[in-house]
Amino acid sequence: MNRKIYGAVAALAGVLAAAPAFAADLVKAPTTEQMATMVNKGDTTWMLISSVLVLMMSVPGLALFYGGLVRTKNMLSVLMQVFMIVSITGIMWAVVGYSIAFTSGAGHEVFGVQLFGGLSKAFMAGVTSGTFAATFSNNVYIPELSYFVFQMTFAMITPALFIGSFAERIKFWPLMLFTVLWSLLVYYPIAHMVWYWAGPDFLADAPTDVGFLFGKGALDFAGGTVVHINAGIAGLVGCLVLGKRLGFGKENTPPHSLTMTMIGASLLWVGWFGFNAGSNLEANGVAAVAFVNTMLATCAAALSWAVVEQIVHKKPSMLGAVSGAVAGLVAITPASGFGAPMTSILLGLVVSPICFFFVSTVKNKFKYDDTLDVFGIHCIGGITGALATAIVAAPSLGGQGFYNYKVFPAVLDTYDIGAQLLIQLQAIGTTLIWSGGISAILLIAIDKTIGLRASEEAEREGLDLNEHGERAYNM
Repeated sequence: MNRKIYGAVAALAGVLAAAPAFAADLVKAPTTEQMATMVNKGDTTWMLISSVLVLMMSVPGLALFYGGLVRTKNMLSVLMQVFMIVSITGIMWAVVGYSIAFTSGAGHEVFGVQLFGGLSKAFMAGVTSGTFAATFSNNVYIPELSYFVFQMTFAMITPALFIGSFAERIKFWPLMLFTVLWSLLVYYPIAHMVWYWAGPDFLADAPTDVGFLFGKGALDFAGGTVVHINAGIAGLVGCLVLGKRLGFGKENTPPHSLTMTMIGASLLWVGWFGFNAGSNLEANGVAAVAFVNTMLATCAAALSWAVVEQIVHKKPSMLGAVSGAVAGLVAITPASGFGAPMTSILLGLVVSPICFFFVSTVKNKFKYDDTLDVFGIHCIGGITGALATAIVAAPSLGGQGFYNYKVFPAVLDTYDIGAQLLIQLQAIGTTLIWSGGISAILLIAIDKTIGLRASEEAEREGLDLNEHGERAYNM
């Protein structure tokens, strides 16, 4: 889980417990030179590999997955949107994103809670090959740059997810503007709220510097709230603000290449191991737990969706299988390092029928044009996974328990599923309101000024030619 710990970690907690009289002398942060000797090369290597895997999820994975699902005349536009979102948000991360998400918000709290960090690391100030980030083992560090780039890949893929909700009808540059503003006002603050923590000692009795939802005790190992619910609700708001595609519900708009979609989904599946197992920050047993849980939940969800389609439509489809796999990946994300293999299988089996219901029954009932079912799979799958995390994390079910049990020991003498469910609901509700509300304001403002939606002529011709002057395929 992306439990962000910065600064010094006191290594002598055990000694302090035995000899508290000497605490003032013994609690000293390691020097930079000492940290350098504590860098774990295996953990560092795993983090860099994980960063590559998560980048692969965006380009080419997500680009091909989405691209295959739209019509031929819009294939190139989707590829371009994903590619440029990744490029722009990468720059933004270095300029302000990393600092807003993962530095202290102390001193500029809102109503006494931290909603975002500061600008002390803007333009990567002080982030060098000689600075380090702590892992979860005492006196084990990784280079801060490896942590920086790993988190960058999360900031890249999250806004690329929501474009699937309003694909085939949004103009390119207004979308890029929305992405910039959304990253600043939504993604970075939510990441800070859920994942930021710093304290004098990982073994301390209470955190001293925490994001709002982390302080509540919200569990999100790799991005159920930060990535999937966050992007999913923004996608729903976007498709409602832009309105339906021309001919929606009247014209047949089948995916132009399920082959491309299957390739993209497969790349997503492979890359997701970096997404989930990399979020442990260490190459150890918990990373292996997250890895195995990710594998099993995905297998179960793909199977479950195919079975549901067999029952409902009498035929299992390729599109259904990959949709189920993605739903399983989404649902296991917040729970990946907390659950056990058997409960992960159950989570995968459960999430597909829930998402299937939303992308078919609910979508048809309310007639919103979520082009590629971002809300039905990412938001609903993320909510399912976030709630399930409270259950599968229970030690009585083989789970890992509350990850920051050392930070909140008074609360965690006995793991309480019901209490954790309430905490998860707070995190879900906060993300839905924050992301949904700000997304609506931004989209409406952009639409009323420079305009979001492509013209009717452009939509009929296709965004490939109209927006970019080229085609994905030249026959």
